[in-house]
Amino acid sequence: MRIRPITLIAATAAVIAAAGGAATAATGSSTPTATPTAAPTATPSAHGEPTSTPTGVPTSTPTAAAGGSATPGGGPSATRVTPTAAAFTVTSTKTTPIDAGTVAGILASCLGSEASQYHPVIAVRTPVASQDTDGVVIAVNSAKQYVQCESKGAKGTSRSVPATFINDRLWGAGHKIEFFDSFISPAGAGQILALGAGHYTPDVAKVTISYGDDPTQYPTEMAGGAFAYSAAIAADITPHTFPPFPYIHAYNADGKEIYNQKTQPTPKNTHP
Repeated sequence: MRIRPITLIAATAAVIAAAGGAATAATGSSTPTATPTAAPTATPSAHGEPTSTPTGVPTSTPTAAAGGSATPGGGPSATRVTPTAAAFTVTSTKTTPIDAGTVAGILASCLGSEASQYHPVIAVRTPVASQDTDGVVIAVNSAKQYVQCESKGAKGTSRSVPATFINDRLWGAGHKIEFFDSFISPAGAGQILALGAGHYTPDVAKVTISYGDDPTQYPTEMAGGAFAYSAAIAADITPHTFPPFPYIHAYNADGKEIYNQKTQPTPKNTHP
């Protein structure tokens, strides 16, 4: 059976600052590292946790400019710059439904010949659009395997290769939750779009999302055992700051938190 690592796809400061730049990292099990002498790159782990505060942040090491410290008998030394969390405000998490006809077209363009095997459980437009994304459709087949297709208008795409490479294995404490593809991308000057999805077991009654170090938790769309979240975020992005990462929280019917991505990192290579 193919095992798909859960990947957080995060935009870095340099990517968001680039006009029209695609704020994504490749899906897969590799762990990209920060690039010396350049702006920092995203550093998702192979199992879904962003390697950012509180677990560390990617760093860049640009060559020293005028005024850099000198090394004995040589030129100026490199200056290590550690990115810090950007100031941000979640401005909206409001979504709107996508009509059934458009959903069918999104799945057909996303899944091709396999589209008929899946039925949608969540289909919403995001509160803000990026260059390539204005919505998300989550669908499931008879084997309880899920797909996540991002939309732009009536077209659908997937960050997984193949698009159906999202399985039904559950992760986290007690194997109650799984993350699918998550990403942050530019959505106009000073604004970013955060979007992601996953699925959960029946003992999860509520899934929420918090961002960065802000404890505020925002609701997700939940249906058919799946959840999806999206948010418009105003962020003060500079070459030395990174955008807020999303963190998943799950609660049971009694209101008890039974999963917290910040304090319960996803186990790697674990089975239900």
